[in-house]
Amino acid sequence: MDCGVITSKTVLLVLSLAFWAAAAGLSYVGAYVINTYKSYDNFLQDKYALLPAVIIICIAVVMFIIGLIGCCATCRESRVGLGLFLAIILVIFIAEVSAFVLGFVYREKVKTDVQGTMHSVFEKYDGKNPESSVVDYLQEQLHCCGVKNYSDWTTTQWFNSTGNNSVPLSCCRQDVRNCTGRLDQPQELNTQGCAEELESGLQSVISYAMLVILGFAIVKFFGMLSVCVLTCKREDSGYQPLYSGVFA
Repeated sequence: MDCGVITSKTVLLVLSLAFWAAAAGLSYVGAYVINTYKSYDNFLQDKYALLPAVIIICIAVVMFIIGLIGCCATCRESRVGLGLFLAIILVIFIAEVSAFVLGFVYREKVKTDVQGTMHSVFEKYDGKNPESSVVDYLQEQLHCCGVKNYSDWTTTQWFNSTGNNSVPLSCCRQDVRNCTGRLDQPQELNTQGCAEELESGLQSVISYAMLVILGFAIVKFFGMLSVCVLTCKREDSGYQPLYSGVFA
């Protein structure tokens, strides 16, 4: 057995183990969701709340079967099994490449999408509705105020209706006590805008996701090459030229 075959089998076995590891992780998540649902089923009337957990477990079963196909096909060098495994890897590879391209495109659109959405949500702020809770939570968690900066609040209906020349208390810095949110005391406020903070966070998440997807896609690419190497090697080993044996 030459080095190419050994390397190819090793790559495929590692890939199969990766499918099994993913299946184990998804099974744990699905079981955890179901267990949590059973603990609070008295408060949950919608029985379809279990549907995501069931889907996760079904995906885990599929991932386990894919890993089993890859492992068996690699060890036995089955041409049919390797062909099936290659088709599965190819489909996943195409999906990962598509996700990588979409992530790259969406990463550039985050800035315009975030600013447009945030302006509309901030305009609906009245201190009581659900949008107000979202805005307050965002400003407290990101330590920001307004869309571009804290002065954006001066153009909102909430600011004009209150008439006290102040911004929501969620704009106050956490290290300042007795903050009133007044604009004439900017040293007590988070002055940077939320759009920039949220854009930076989302772009970082998308970038990390793209790196992970790219890593998995590279592994799938080498997995497909390994299947091709094993398939070609099997065909070569099964071929006996006419000049061999008697005519040697």
